[in-house]
Amino acid sequence: MYTTETLQDLHTRGHNTLQKLLEHCDKFNSEELNREFEGFGYPNILQQFHHTIGAEEYWIGVVEGLMKVDDNASDFTTIESLKNYREQVFTTTENYLKNASTEELNTERKMITWGNNERNLIPARVFLRTFTHIYQHQGQIVTLCRLLGRPISGTDFPIL
Repeated sequence: MYTTETLQDLHTRGHNTLQKLLEHCDKFNSEELNREFEGFGYPNILQQFHHTIGAEEYWIGVVEGLMKVDDNASDFTTIESLKNYREQVFTTTENYLKNASTEELNTERKMITWGNNERNLIPARVFLRTFTHIYQHQGQIVTLCRLLGRPISGTDFPIL
C-alpha cells in the first residue's frame, strides 16, 4: 500500500536531484548541450531532460484523464526553459499527490493512454514509473556530462 506522504517524499527527492543536475548543466554552452552522442535514445542533454520531464507530465496527465502530448522539444532550447518546465510539472504532480486519497492511489482503474488505448492501471504505480524514469535518464545525462569532460557526482537517490 502506497501512501500520499511516501510518494510525495519520493517525488521531492527525485526532483531535487534532477534540479541539481539541471544546475550543473546550466554552466554548459549551447554546443555542449546540443552535441549528439550515438547509443542514446535521446542523443543530447537537452533532449534527455525534455524527455524525462515530459514523460512525467504525460503519465500524470493519464492518471488525471488528460492526454498531455502537445509539448514540443523545440520550445526547450535552454536549461532555463527546462528548469521552468520541471518546476511546472513538479507542481502538477505534487498537487495530484496532495489531493489523492490513499485508496485512489492504490485502486486499479481504467485509464486512456497514447493511441486511445484503454488500460487498467494503479495510479501509485504510474507515479513510481515516472519516479524511476527520472533516475534512468539522470544516469544517461550524467554519462553525457562525463563524455563532455564535465563530470558530476551526488545525483543518486538521497538517503538522508
